[in-house]
Amino acid sequence: MNTKRDTQTFIVIDYSPEAIKAFYRKIGNNVKKTRQAQGISQLELSYRIGFKSTSLIAGAEAGYHNIKFSLEHLYKIAKALHVNIALFFEE
Repeated sequence: MNTKRDTQTFIVIDYSPEAIKAFYRKIGNNVKKTRQAQGISQLELSYRIGFKSTSLIAGAEAGYHNIKFSLEHLYKIAKALHVNIALFFEE
């Protein structure tokens, strides 16, 4: 029995910690710009997404080490600001 195997080439991408950090910073900055353009405070946005303090919004916008927006957070923020969630991922 003659079996032919397909050979595939896979590209391995190195996702450095610095690149991941920059990615989260970009998202935080885009949320901040969008929020500020609409004249909404961190506290108001926090209330709109169901939080009682600004710790998440302030921390993620500032890029604090362990404070990051989850997909659920970004979904709620996009709805609260009436924007497409893709806006937060733009360069």
